[in-house]
Formats: sequence, structure tokens, C-alpha cells
Amino acid sequence: AEKGYTKPSPIQEKAIPLILQGKDILASAQTGTGKTAGFTLPMLQKLSETKHPKYRPIRALILTPTRELAAQIYDNILAYSKYVDVRTAVIFGGVKPASQIAAINRGVGILVATPGRLLDLESQNKLSLKRVQFLVLDEADRMLDMGFQRDINKILALLPAKRQNLLFSATFSKEIKKLANNFLTNPIMVESEPENSTVDKIVQRTIRTDKSLKGALIMKLIKEGNWQQVLVFTRTKHGANRLTKKMISNGIQAAAIHGNKSQGARTKALAGFKDGSVRVLVATDIAARGLDIPLLPHVINFELPNIAEDYVHRIGRTGRAGANGEAISLVSSDELNYLKNIEKLVGIQLKPTIIKGFEPSKETPENEKPITKEQRQAKHRQFRERKNNHNPKGNKPASGKSKKRSFSAKKNG
Repeated sequence: AEKGYTKPSPIQEKAIPLILQGKDILASAQTGTGKTAGFTLPMLQKLSETKHPKYRPIRALILTPTRELAAQIYDNILAYSKYVDVRTAVIFGGVKPASQIAAINRGVGILVATPGRLLDLESQNKLSLKRVQFLVLDEADRMLDMGFQRDINKILALLPAKRQNLLFSATFSKEIKKLANNFLTNPIMVESEPENSTVDKIVQRTIRTDKSLKGALIMKLIKEGNWQQVLVFTRTKHGANRLTKKMISNGIQAAAIHGNKSQGARTKALAGFKDGSVRVLVATDIAARGLDIPLLPHVINFELPNIAEDYVHRIGRTGRAGANGEAISLVSSDELNYLKNIEKLVGIQLKPTIIKGFEPSKETPENEKPITKEQRQAKHRQFRERKNNHNPKGNKPASGKSKKRSFSAKKNG
């Protein structure tokens, strides 16, 4: 009740009874659906009902892809466990491990961790996973996207065979199902709502323009709309830095968060965004995972993601808990294929608008022209023709050196 819950969300209603029964579950739940409470509350209940040794071993392990998500889950568990005798700690990279090790040494029932830091401390014998009874993989799809498959396998090998496993993912891809088959036992599939239905609650707009005009256009939208809290997505870390600097130089308080920023800088930027001292938070997809910003009114895609599912994750930051939300995408010519894939995924056509003074060029600038399948095939044909002209009879290279050159040319072509 203190966290504002009056009735369970769909994912909580379906998952909690199954977890209390000891079942393994494979749950499809997007951000903002209440999934953290969905797995934490029954876990706390079960842990509090069983006796633990005096040294308080780690009995529940929650793995997350990013520091921000780990910190967010940790904060939520602290609130949920206020009246329960279960200690919680969080560990992630980007900060010195001393305080994290000290927390573990005091005894921890629930450990929230990112895979890299967990394996690092385990290899130094700073923690033991031999008494883990619950394993949660949160945002498992993002973990696989970030290349954590090998780390996950290493962690699974460190855990007791007998345990309860909970896997949460925004999508049920082939890769997720394969991962689930590796460690879930007779899992029950749980879907909180039809895939991508959360986007129905958000007003989605697309604005067509040129890539070179996006910077000026986004500042016009923010200033003229007098928007005080805007989350902006870029495709790259460098792009996030560049846009942030441009906004600051134009009098808009902005901060960037991405993988190259220190944990301290990321925490400071997020705190500023929440308290209003930072008006615009510019983020990459990975850094934004786990951000929990209540009543966020505006999300802007400065650049469309090249993975359509990331669009759903991005705009899911707004329109939470029934609040109004708006997601705006600035689309240049080179992103039209991305837009088609997004429309296919969300099941609606996002009709573009054009703003006076920021109209897209009739002639697509060269740097915005996407390479078509036919152009790629033509390039390959030209390469083969050049190769055949250099070696018309198809003779094998005379020496190992020539072979190496031939391989290199092929590779670079």
C-alpha cells in the first residue's frame, strides 16, 4: 500500500500465485507493468517463512543487464522488505567494489547483480552462490542483446541444481526460448498482456525532416512546447554527447547517460532529471534500461533504433500507470526502413507530419540514402568482375603471400 498498489497488475495477478507454488516461469512483461513487485513479493514471503543460517547466505539472485536497472530493483526491494527480516544488497560495475563486498560480508538474503561484477567477485571468493534457492533473470532479452550469454552460462554452473527459476523478457524470441530450455524446469508461460499493447496508450507522432535539421528541430519542439521533462534517445554514445553539448549551448539544461559515463555521472544525471534541475536526459538504449521515471510526459526518438523492439522499450518509458504520454520520432530518409519495421511490429501506420522550415529535401542527400539490396548485389558483382579481370583464367595464387593478399581483398570487399 505504501508503494501505491491498490490492486495487482495483470503480471502480478498471474505470476505471484505460480511463484508461491514453487513453479518455474517464463514471463513476457514489458517495462512499467509492475513485474519487479511480481517476482519480489512472493520471493520475500517464501524467504521470510524459511529459517536461514546465522551467517545469512545469498538465497535469491536477481540478474539484470544494466547498473541502472540493478539499482532500481534494489530500491524497490528495500521498500517491499521494510517489515521483513530479509537483507538485500546490489553489486554492479563502474564503482569500486569495497562497499559492495562489505555489504555481502554482513550477510545478504537477496543479491541484485549485473553478470560481470558478480563473476568478478565470485572469482575472488568474495561471495558464494551455493545456497541460492531463487534465480531471476530480468530483461533477459536485453542481456542476450548485450552479449551476456556466456556469462549467464558461467553463473548457472555456479548455482545449486535444485532451485526455482524465473525469467522475465519483453519478447519471446527464439533465443529467449532456447535460453529458457537450458535452465527452466517445466516452465509455465505467463503473458501480462498482448505483445506491444502498452504502446496503444501512448500518442505516437513521427516528423519527417533531414538529418542535418534534427538538432534545431528538437530544440524548437522543447522550447516552444515549454517541455520541462524530456527523455531523448540517440543511437550512439557519441551522438548523445554531441546533442547534449548542443542543447546546453542553446540554454537547455541537459545531461547524457550511456555506457562510457561513470556510474557517478549517470546517477547524478538521473537524479537531476528527476528533481527538475536537468530538463532533458539524452540516453542510449542500453543505458536507459531500468530507468523508472513516474509520469514522464515526453519521449523523443532523435534517431530511430535499428532494432524495432527497442522502439517499444523506448516509448514505454512514458504513458505509465494510465498517465498521458507522447512519443515523437524525428525520421530522416535513411531511417525509413527502420520505420517500416517498427510499424509492422506495433501494428499501426505512423503517419508522418512536416513542420514548416524543417521540410525534408526533395532530393535525398547522399549521406542519408540507405543502401538497397540491389545496390549491395551490384557492388558484389563489380567486385567479382574486378577479381576475374585480375585473374582471368582462375589460376591459383603462386605463393602463400599472394593467397593472403587475395583473402584480404575479398574480406575488405
